[in-house]
Amino acid sequence: MLLIRRERAVDSDAVAAVHRSAFAPHYAPDGPAAGTAPAEAPPEVALLARLRTDPGWMPTLSMVAVDRETVVGHVCVTRATVGPFPVLALGPIGILPEQQRRGAGSALMHAVLGAADALDEPLVGLLGSLDYYPRFGFQPGARLGIIPDRPEWASHFQIRPLSAYDSQIVGEFRYAAPFYDL
Repeated sequence: MLLIRRERAVDSDAVAAVHRSAFAPHYAPDGPAAGTAPAEAPPEVALLARLRTDPGWMPTLSMVAVDRETVVGHVCVTRATVGPFPVLALGPIGILPEQQRRGAGSALMHAVLGAADALDEPLVGLLGSLDYYPRFGFQPGARLGIIPDRPEWASHFQIRPLSAYDSQIVGEFRYAAPFYDL
């Protein structure tokens, strides 16, 4: 049975292992199928460690998916800005490979978006799959007048308006500082 809950301090190693496992195939030194050399830790692991020490870290919006007392997934949302407006940025999100396509990612997305909405946050931005995230209400940021501060991110930059969304929130989206250290 899958349970979604806030991340606890004791979960940090399991959360790092989730992201290492979920993203490692994409970062093998000789390519995804090489398998001849140990893979470097994917940047999502270091990003998460840096986010935890950043002023933009929001522990109430760092959630884990637990199956029979084992952490199988994680998502976090951190403080971001659009001009002078405080908003949120989603990511990283990771699911253990053997648990993917079983609903844990969707459950985490619904839980974290619901929690952000309950906190009266106006919107959540992310860089991600144009095939996956629209099912959660994400749309291209440009449609809402919000663009990433890095032009190369524009093609995969998406926004999910929440209940407190205000159409006057327009301009350049800026992530917490650790996102720029990748």
